[in-house]
Amino acid sequence: MFLPLRRTRDGFEMQMGTNHLGHFALTGLLLESLLAAPRPRVVGMTSGFNQFGRLPLDDLNAERGYNRYLAYCHSKQANLLFSLELQRRAGQRGVLLQSLAAHPGYAATNLQYAAPAMSGSRLGRWAMKVANGAFAQSAEMGALPALSALTEQRWYGGAYVGPDRWLETRGYPAAARIPRNARDLGLAARLWALSEELTGVRFWSE
Repeated sequence: MFLPLRRTRDGFEMQMGTNHLGHFALTGLLLESLLAAPRPRVVGMTSGFNQFGRLPLDDLNAERGYNRYLAYCHSKQANLLFSLELQRRAGQRGVLLQSLAAHPGYAATNLQYAAPAMSGSRLGRWAMKVANGAFAQSAEMGALPALSALTEQRWYGGAYVGPDRWLETRGYPAAARIPRNARDLGLAARLWALSEELTGVRFWSE
């Protein structure tokens, strides 16, 4: 989260490679097994920061410049776009797979400490400790939206689940607001095609 510029073993920008491209490839590789299950569900984990993403499909790998904060937002926008597009393509094909998305709100985990640790910022570590103590909910509460999306029958394919209080930063699982930047079907289709090209994993292509 908000990492300095790093690249995965495959050469992808770390946040996009880890948060989206890896999940895209894993879903495609597991698809046959998922469809053999009686009621398969795929839950994509995104973040409330997805609403600030402006996905740069012409520079997904941050070759022309890098902003650690925007890169995280872009990767989380990609998560939500993929989850919703996966549901759309499942419906087109008449398969029973349900694709949902969830976000944890603001949960106190070690995720917030990764960037300060990588950059060696003592001030950053201190600031995150103070912010987590003052504003964050527990990691256990943050896990509830994903668990709810995965296990509760009240949710349907295409649902987006997050905390129900204080701008979706804390609370119990409820329907979350899908931001406008995740409703762009053309963008979702282009992201899918680019993800296939970059990962070499192709499924449900259009």
